[in-house]
Amino acid sequence: MAPPAIVPLYFNGVYAFAHESHPAVVHQLVAAANELVGKPYKWGGGHKVLFDNGFDCSGSVSHVLYRARLLDKPLNSIAFARYAWPGPGNYVTLFVKPKHHVFMQICGLRFDTSGTLTGEGPRWRASSRSYDGFYARHPAWL
Repeated sequence: MAPPAIVPLYFNGVYAFAHESHPAVVHQLVAAANELVGKPYKWGGGHKVLFDNGFDCSGSVSHVLYRARLLDKPLNSIAFARYAWPGPGNYVTLFVKPKHHVFMQICGLRFDTSGTLTGEGPRWRASSRSYDGFYARHPAWL
């Protein structure tokens, strides 16, 4: 028997919203990510200060995971290559290209600093992107 399909997040074009069927930690992740939407891209942002005025890729992913108690300190893309478990998760998957980039998907919706404009900060993205060279990682039971 196949596991039940995961309900996708609701996305209004700017913010994401978890479904009542999602575990509490998914609601926490989504709320933390929503708080970063609209912040500018800032290289090194989110690594020394949890509530920074801008975030880079690993700083934004670190912030979201930290706020959901899935991480105890900020990581860079090299460290994220060893974070948690290899492979995709059911609810949360991090995509890591060490020394280059990291982004996450929560229930299929991408949270990323790379989009259509250079220097764009963390945002939810409905569009796909290339996964070439990325490794999938996920928190233990998610």
